[in-house]
Amino acid sequence: MTILPPEHFRLYPLRFSFVARESVHFPPGKSANILRGAFGSIFQRIACVPDCPGARECEIRAACPYARMFEPSALAGGPSGLADWPRPFVFRATHLDGHSVTPGGTFSFDLNLFDMRSPAIAYLVLAFAQLAHEGLGPSRGRADLLDVAQLDESGECVARIYDGKSFLLSEGPAPMMLSLAPVAERVERVRVRFVTPTELKSGQQLAERPEFGVLAGRIRDRLSTLRELYDDGPLAIDFRGFGERAARVKMTRCEIARVEVMRRSSRTGQVHPIGGFVGEAEYEGELGEFVPYLRAAKWVGVGRQTVWGKGEVEVQYAVAT
Repeated sequence: MTILPPEHFRLYPLRFSFVARESVHFPPGKSANILRGAFGSIFQRIACVPDCPGARECEIRAACPYARMFEPSALAGGPSGLADWPRPFVFRATHLDGHSVTPGGTFSFDLNLFDMRSPAIAYLVLAFAQLAHEGLGPSRGRADLLDVAQLDESGECVARIYDGKSFLLSEGPAPMMLSLAPVAERVERVRVRFVTPTELKSGQQLAERPEFGVLAGRIRDRLSTLRELYDDGPLAIDFRGFGERAARVKMTRCEIARVEVMRRSSRTGQVHPIGGFVGEAEYEGELGEFVPYLRAAKWVGVGRQTVWGKGEVEVQYAVAT
C-alpha cells in the first residue's frame, strides 16, 4: 500500500487529439461550453440504461459513471452543507475559441479528471469518440478521435492511453500528483495571470478584484473539497491560519478587464453568463507556502463555473536572494 504525503493533490490530465473529416468551427469564447454540453448528452447515452429515471431517482446512482461525473450532488456522503458538488473535471480548450479546422486538419483539447475513486477514463474515450463521429461545433462537423494521452506537469505526454482503435494500457495510468508542500526557496513576489474568465466570491458577493486572501482561500477550498469528494479526504492543514497568512499578502498591481460571454443550455434553452475578469495581478509578501496552490489552480481552476474552463491561472515568481 502506497502511503501518500498529506499535502498533495492528484489528477489525470488527459489530451484528446482529433483529425477533422469535415470543417469544424468553435465560436469565440464557447469552445469548452460546446464540448461540455455535447459530451454530457453522449456520456449519459453511453453510461445509462434506456429507461433510466434520471440520476436523482436512479437506484444505482452511486455506481453510475454519469451520475458521478455530471450530477454528483445526487450522491450521498458529501461535505456537510454542500448542496451542489463540483464536478470532477474541467476542460482546457481556450486555444480553440474562434478557431476553424479544415478537413484533414488536426486539433486537440485537454480534460483534467479529479476522480481517483472511480476514474471513468474508458467512458471518456468512448464518449469523445462518439461525439467526434456525430459532429462538433454549431455546424456539427465530423472528426475522428486519433489519440488520447496523459500529460505531465510540463504538458508533455507521459502515457498513451488510446491510439484511435484500441486501449493501450492493461491497467489504468497512474495519476499525476501535485505537491502542496511549501517551496523550499524564499518567495516574496508573484505574478498571477488569469488566463480564462474568472469570478471569485467573497462572502455572498462577487469580488471586484482578486485580493490575495480571497484568491488563495478559494483555491484552498476547491482543492480540499475535490479531495474530500473524489480522493482520500480533505486537506490536513490549518485552514484558519492559512487564511490569516494569505490575508497579509499585499496586491501591488492589478490589471484586469471584464469579459462577457453567454452560453445557451442545450437541455433547457436558457441563456447563462459565463464571463469574468482576465488579466494579471502581482502580489508581495511571504508567498512560499502559497506557490504550490497557485500552481495547482492551473489544473483545477478557481472560482465559479470552472467546469467550463473558467478560472485557469498561471503563476510566475522569482526566488528571493
